[in-house]
Formats: sequence, structure tokens, C-alpha cells
Amino acid sequence: MRLLLIRHGQTPTNVDFLLDTGVPGPGLTALGERQAAALPEALAGEDVEVLYVSTLTRTQLTAAPLAAARGLVPIVRDGIREVSAGDLELLPGHSERGQEYMRTVFAWAAGDTGLRMPGGETGDETLARYDAVIAEAAASGAGTVAVISHGAAIRLWTAARADNVDVPFAAARPLDNTGVVVLEGSPADGWKAVSWEGAVVEPAGESGPTGEPLESAAE
Repeated sequence: MRLLLIRHGQTPTNVDFLLDTGVPGPGLTALGERQAAALPEALAGEDVEVLYVSTLTRTQLTAAPLAAARGLVPIVRDGIREVSAGDLELLPGHSERGQEYMRTVFAWAAGDTGLRMPGGETGDETLARYDAVIAEAAASGAGTVAVISHGAAIRLWTAARADNVDVPFAAARPLDNTGVVVLEGSPADGWKAVSWEGAVVEPAGESGPTGEPLESAAE
């Protein structure tokens, strides 16, 4: 299966660099709406057969133009929502305490999955819910599946599950709004990242919350 993991369009709390992970969350900014509108053309070369979105409003709004262009009905699943910030919710991602969010996420990706986000989930719980949705998508038999999800969740899952992506690689590479990570494989055979925002994947070193550099990061 070809798996497209796509970060949602820009939100007001992205602009303010806040850790905003609650459901249903905010909608899109005007820029976010333009980013969503550009997705069908950006993915013109991909034969997307199935489209998943999370329970957060921003992923559903991001998916709407692509769904309309391809005649798809988005499948809503809670498992692919953002990594819960727990007690860190709505803190500035670049603040001293806010940086604990991505430090925890990448500790999970490195294998310390029993660690708990302050007031939130463990890595085991987060990866299990994400894995379940990817397994469901793979079981559909579709050749290409698009999953519109969230920055930290995508970086975590890819670093933890793709054979050719290590933690330094994922930590060093911000994922922009509507940025796409392309993987191929299956839950049984494993996954290989084909590209990260259009660049060929070959493992690098530490960045901050949910798709932004450490000094200016937030989901």
C-alpha cells in the first residue's frame, strides 16, 4: 500500500505557536483554506482511493477539497488525532515547559513508549491507536490511502514505524501545514518512507513541537 500522511492546513493556534490538541479544535485560517484548496492539484499524481481524517475539525476542513475532487467520502477516526498535550495543552510550544511535548514524543519514537505525557497518554497508547487506523486502511485493499492527520503524530508514527526513518531524521525536519510524508509497505511487512515533503528520505538531528523548529514550534 502507498500511504500518504498529510498534515492539516494552518490554524489560528499554529500562528500563535500554541500546543492545541483538544477535540474538536479550531478551524483553518484563510491561508489554511488556500492550502486545503491546493491539495487536489498537489496530489494530482496520486491515485487516492481512500481518505481518512481525524476527529479534529482542521483535518476535515483540509480534506474537503480533495474529497470533492476525487468523489471520496472521508472516513473519520479518532486514532489519527494529534498526540494529546495533556497538562501542556495551549502552552506556547517554544516555552521551556512546552518543549517537553516534543521531547516526550521523540522519546517514544526512540523506544521509551511507557513514558507518559504529563496528564496525557503514554507512547504505547498513542501508537496503538494510530496503528489501528493504519491497519484498517491496509485491510481495505486500497492501493493508495491518504490520511490527513497532525504534525507530531505523523512525525512520531513515521519515526517509530518506518524502517528508514530514525529519530534524528524526524526531529530535524519540520512538517509544514499540508506537508506530505509518503510511505510504502504494510503492517505485516513494515514501512519504508519514500519521501518527506517531496525530498528523498535519507537519515539527520532535534526540533520542536508538531512540525516547527524548536525555537518557534506549535501544533
